[in-house]
Amino acid sequence: MATRPRARKRYGQHFLEPAWADKLVAAIDPRPRDRFVEIGPGPGALTIRLAPRVATLVAVEIDAGLVGILQERVPANVTLVHADFLQFDLRNLTKDGAIRIAGNLPYNISSPILFKLVRDHRESGGILDATLMLQREVAERIEAIPGTKDYGVVSILVGLHADVRRVLTLPPGAFRPPPRVHSAVIRLDFRTPRAGLRDEILFEQMVRSVFTQRRKTLLNALRAFAHSRGADPRQALESAGIDTRRRPETLDLVELARLADAFGARDLGRGARDQE
Repeated sequence: MATRPRARKRYGQHFLEPAWADKLVAAIDPRPRDRFVEIGPGPGALTIRLAPRVATLVAVEIDAGLVGILQERVPANVTLVHADFLQFDLRNLTKDGAIRIAGNLPYNISSPILFKLVRDHRESGGILDATLMLQREVAERIEAIPGTKDYGVVSILVGLHADVRRVLTLPPGAFRPPPRVHSAVIRLDFRTPRAGLRDEILFEQMVRSVFTQRRKTLLNALRAFAHSRGADPRQALESAGIDTRRRPETLDLVELARLADAFGARDLGRGARDQE
């Protein structure tokens, strides 16, 4: 009987138990013509269940030891790639057609992976959906709606490009070794942005800046970002039709997009004095 590989703390590894891998495959709902990319296959609990049900599967694994183990187990339609997914270029795959994503994400880098997927979708438009296992608290931040304590940068930047829904919740015992937290599986269905934007990079910069001061009024929370652009925060808020006394966490995607576009307008009054 083969020895089960040991999870490595440096990679944040927690391996999914077989019964839960079956539930994850059911949640993914793979189809015979699908082209999949799996993030962090580990010892292959998901890989060996998903591969027979899809056309092709590219599995990206950072741990060279696990790549060696998987090479002996996977069928011919699986391509193993020894790489850090954060450095992996999906455009080589999306140029040949749309792909689907699946993975049990290392909890210590789940947010960077989410932002990479959003960026890759924005640049190539080739990602249909992503079914991802995350720490439950991260999933709650992604799902959060305006006006709640969890609503913030990840909710907004992911929600701009994808519809989000919870498909599974898992206890610590679903993994080996058991993590100290509960986990959740979310499904991101990618689409065109819900809110039209003149400049998405400016939008992201504004959101990241203003949510560092989420408890302040918008007039105060926007000062640093506005001044970095030589703009007047009050004028931007008035141009966007947003009350200066509101707080960042109360703005929905459409309002945030309108505010970013106000900052992007050429006639906003660069260099204007901050009136208060």
